[in-house]
Amino acid sequence: MSGPGDLGDPARTALVIVDLQNDFLHPDGAYARGGVRSDEIAALPGRIAPVARALRAAGGWVVATQFTLVPGRDGAPFISPHLKALRPFLGPGDFAPGSWGQALVDALQPADLTVEKVAYSAFYMTRLEWVLRKAGVESLIFCGIVTNGGVASTLRDAHVRDFRCMILTDGCAAFDPQVHARAIADLSTIARPLSCAEAGAALAAA
Repeated sequence: MSGPGDLGDPARTALVIVDLQNDFLHPDGAYARGGVRSDEIAALPGRIAPVARALRAAGGWVVATQFTLVPGRDGAPFISPHLKALRPFLGPGDFAPGSWGQALVDALQPADLTVEKVAYSAFYMTRLEWVLRKAGVESLIFCGIVTNGGVASTLRDAHVRDFRCMILTDGCAAFDPQVHARAIADLSTIARPLSCAEAGAALAAA
């Protein structure tokens, strides 16, 4: 890294925290109850929190995207077929709007802006672009889960919308480390890769 200016104007930068929610990460969340756990994913909030604090101190924004399962009339959530096949344990109350499970994990609270999402990309049928433009944001630093899913889809959508994109290489994770590594290598063609430590140091010096 050649200097803090490489990150752009902190006041026009947002840290986009993709889907680091209780139902994904917490021991009492939906995924843990369904037997799906990842130590690498569980470690992310501790690495990301200093970056969020540094960016906010420098005048930037912290944005959380929240994967959401919208309940139908009987309380059962609407679930895409691919997700139902992959995670058959998901049911009523999981990732429900306004619920504890849907919320950003405590270690990363509070977010300045929060956007619900129903698909991989946080730009799909949401207000994300609108609030980012209103906040004057031009640069986005991505972190969260999973690297090849929600992170990749949201970053690519940001790229085609002409946001300047960066990705925290150790601030993202997938359930398979090799999948994570391939996704980072692929996304590095359109986003600047940097570690959480590098980002935090640059912001602290800004």
